[in-house]
Amino acid sequence: MKKLFSTFIVILLSAISLNAQTVGGSIILGSPQGDFRTNVDRLGYGLQFHGTLWSPSKERPFTIGLNIGYMVYGEVSERRPLSEFIPDVTVEVNRTNNLANFHLLMQVSPFTGTVRPYLEGLIGGAYIFTTSEVKSTSTQLPFAESTNWDDFTWSYGAGAGFLFLISKDLGEVKDLYLDLKARYVYGTEAQYLTENDVRVVGGRVLYFPRKSKTDLLTFHIGVVAYF
Repeated sequence: MKKLFSTFIVILLSAISLNAQTVGGSIILGSPQGDFRTNVDRLGYGLQFHGTLWSPSKERPFTIGLNIGYMVYGEVSERRPLSEFIPDVTVEVNRTNNLANFHLLMQVSPFTGTVRPYLEGLIGGAYIFTTSEVKSTSTQLPFAESTNWDDFTWSYGAGAGFLFLISKDLGEVKDLYLDLKARYVYGTEAQYLTENDVRVVGGRVLYFPRKSKTDLLTFHIGVVAYF
């Protein structure tokens, strides 16, 4: 099912990238909610991009497209011996907790002008994963990386925002807007790691994953181009 969904997303993303009439991106701050917040009591940060197949207008106030996003919800940096046999050489180990989501996007924006409020709905899924990267302490160049834990969760949600006109008639770009919005996304249960869920004991790495729903409230600031 995951492979089928991923294949569908890739095909749709290719179609939208070739035919998109609006394209946007934003910086995001994510606040875990519910049980997810109990386990991850901090703000995440990341980026989000979206494209739609046509520009909403008074005649056709809705549009559909695709949204993809990436967020870091936790990170730890430690210095450790290279191995138990080479304890006098230390390396930097960076562990990052990540969430990548991909949603079908439905947007309603019946207004035109310099300020355009809109509503949107999303349905899709998220890949939640933790990676570790090993760097040299002298050169800061990575030489090893692995995925420690991963899981998949289905998700759906809604959002609302405002577009503020920045400029018009920029070559192929008809209108350029500042985009401010908030979203609430409901995520199904997943197993995931936080900063405190990885321990090294006697040369062995032990994982203690959490399990909960993965609801998320996000705040966005970015730009949207209408073609």
